[in-house]
Amino acid sequence: MSSCTLSSDDTLLFRALQKLTCGTPGPLNRRAKPRPRSRVPPRPLESTVRTLPDARPALPSCAPSVQLCAQVGNPAMSAEKEVAELATSVAAAEAGAGEDAPSQPPKAEAASDLQPPKASEGSAAASPLRSLVITGFGGYDKVKLQSRPAAPPAPGPGQLTLRVRACGLNFADLMARQGVYDRLPPLPFTPGMEGAGVVIAVGEGVSDRKVGDRVMVLIRLGMWQEEVTVPSANTFLMPDAMTFEEAAALLVNYITAYMILFDLGNLRPGHSVLVHMAAGGVGMAAGQLCRTVENVTVFGTASAGKHEMLKENGVMYPIDYHTADYVDEVKKISPKGVDIVMDPLGGSDTAKGYNLLKPLGKVVTYGMSNLVTGPKRNLMALARTWWNQFSVTAMQLLQTNRAVCGFNLGNLEGEVELVRNVVVRLLALYNQGQIKPRIDSVWPFEKVVDAMKQMQEKKNVGKVLLVPGPEKEN
Repeated sequence: MSSCTLSSDDTLLFRALQKLTCGTPGPLNRRAKPRPRSRVPPRPLESTVRTLPDARPALPSCAPSVQLCAQVGNPAMSAEKEVAELATSVAAAEAGAGEDAPSQPPKAEAASDLQPPKASEGSAAASPLRSLVITGFGGYDKVKLQSRPAAPPAPGPGQLTLRVRACGLNFADLMARQGVYDRLPPLPFTPGMEGAGVVIAVGEGVSDRKVGDRVMVLIRLGMWQEEVTVPSANTFLMPDAMTFEEAAALLVNYITAYMILFDLGNLRPGHSVLVHMAAGGVGMAAGQLCRTVENVTVFGTASAGKHEMLKENGVMYPIDYHTADYVDEVKKISPKGVDIVMDPLGGSDTAKGYNLLKPLGKVVTYGMSNLVTGPKRNLMALARTWWNQFSVTAMQLLQTNRAVCGFNLGNLEGEVELVRNVVVRLLALYNQGQIKPRIDSVWPFEKVVDAMKQMQEKKNVGKVLLVPGPEKEN
């Protein structure tokens, strides 16, 4: 250490170097003034700078001043020249650290690693995935359009993920929003029982579906979103000629109507059927299905403005329930009554339907729309419907030769083969041109309130649909 002697010029250069490397000046002579000196060409960095494994120049440490002093006092070169070279090296190191640049040109492989990864095909990372969520029970304001970060689809075993193109709106969704539907999950949740879309990923063990397949889906809840993962067993391949809107309008309405008419009602040639809410999704499906059987007489209730359309759809005798008693109107045409009553109303209307039955007739109840009288839950309507709910004993059924049946498609979620067989028959009828879903209107997710009003205020003629994409002309 005693052999290391610095001149005033060397001292100032040394202090400048120490400030560059350590950030604070050392206790050296601060009064010395630098004298002009000639520029010395710096050595190549490889000869003066020791590099770390990541190829960045190593900065001189603040602690080992002995090494710096020994370098400056090296008798093989002047202190001024050595310090200038060190200053040049340090400046290069500072620049390299700030720009994240290596001291040596990187290899080709390393250069390719630094390039940003390309976005995968079909990735939705650029935009979040949207879904409609019921955040509470009540009016239209309880349905919110929310977003979640997009992530690569990861269906589990036996599942598939699809990009949704259209969703069905059903009366059960209105009841779910009000909290009067059965078996609802905890809030918040995404409603929607049916829809259609394109498969974008398949899980382990799924051999009958592939990416790119167009499918329609029947599940209990959760279809009102842009991307959904469902059990593969709950999906059905769409016919080539079927649109996504038709597929989203088919399953709930046509399965319900088919099983009520044929499985529970035992519809046969020469029978007569009363269809309530005949202009709705199930009512329209029932009218078309009745036309597939010879000589079936169909009565249908709907407002007067929908009657011409009902006649085109297979209803022979439309009845305006606003201005006439449907029981009296039916008996004017068929004094003995009807063979099947499709009852989605509940309350006192179930009793009226039961009393309209012929011997061996059946009333099939499949809904409680009388519970829904406005946007919010009506306690008076609940009480009135419950009080007027039809009740019959086994002895009464025995004496009258009539039957009362109930149907809830949601409670058949475990009967995969039963439902699949019905879908196979429905698709055969579609391919033959005997049935075709009628679309009333198509609404974007942003206008879900308008879509719900369309159905709840009974303005629709056919199916009301929701789509994730832009609005279509209705």
